[in-house]
Amino acid sequence: MFIKKLAMAAAVGATLMTTSAFAETKHVVIGTGGQTGVYYQVGGAICRLVNRGTAEHEINCTHKTGGSVTNINGLKSGDLDMGVAQSDWQFHAYNGTAPDQFPDGAFKELRAVFSVHAEPFTVVARSDSGIKTFDDLKGKKVNVGNPGSGQRGTMEVLMAKMGWEMSDFAVASELKSSEQAAALCDGKVDAIIFTAGHPNGSIKEATTSCDAILIPVDNAVAKKLAADNPYYAMTSIPAGMYNGTDTDTATFGVAATFVSSTKTDEETVYQMVKAVFENFKRFKKMHPAFAYLKESDMITKNLSAPLHDGAVRYYKEKGWM
Repeated sequence: MFIKKLAMAAAVGATLMTTSAFAETKHVVIGTGGQTGVYYQVGGAICRLVNRGTAEHEINCTHKTGGSVTNINGLKSGDLDMGVAQSDWQFHAYNGTAPDQFPDGAFKELRAVFSVHAEPFTVVARSDSGIKTFDDLKGKKVNVGNPGSGQRGTMEVLMAKMGWEMSDFAVASELKSSEQAAALCDGKVDAIIFTAGHPNGSIKEATTSCDAILIPVDNAVAKKLAADNPYYAMTSIPAGMYNGTDTDTATFGVAATFVSSTKTDEETVYQMVKAVFENFKRFKKMHPAFAYLKESDMITKNLSAPLHDGAVRYYKEKGWM
């Protein structure tokens, strides 16, 4: 009987210890993007590296789909701790220069953590659609992106500069990135747009499931956007990356950035940043879009909000600042 009581006491003690340890673990949620996009891979890669060290820093990380604008608004509401966002939407959110996306004005609590991969604005069209340039999209069935996504926001910026309305398209579809390749190949739309790192799973799906080509976005309006705004730059998508496109595709683009807010404490951000950069070689192998990343670029380029104190702490420890 005495041995039985000891066993019961030990079991209860172990349960209490487990419960206590679980309660002490901080749960961090990262906002990413559609499952076929690179944002989703960024969040997954960061969480995998963070969760390898949970026993040491007591942080557990998960990620959820969203999009640039949705993620920044999630940081503002407190629903997210960190998120991935296009560099242009980081700029607009912090400075309050996009009232349609951020109606509450400047989000001065927004904080940059680091930048990630380049993201060219990408247009993919069915080969039989007659679309050869961005201007040819007018009058066609186009997936303009789901509300709250960075690609939808960038599309609206470009359209506004060109004087276009949604009514200028035969159909202006609002499918999520994970749905648009199938819609293109099923003939429901003639073209899809994507602001994404490359290679991209959704674009690979579109260009292998049906005859589709990448369309250049290098007209005068795109070039002026790149010249007038520090968060845009002219770029190109390399030839041969996708079926049907044998030459470089000229376009403009932004960069993916990892952001947080002052609501997320310094220690948490420090440990998240440390997990990435202490395992940087492993991180770079987690997706082809990460292969050419450099630490020096990630902590200085495409960041328009102030760096988070937790990130600054790590960068100073490494002697990078």
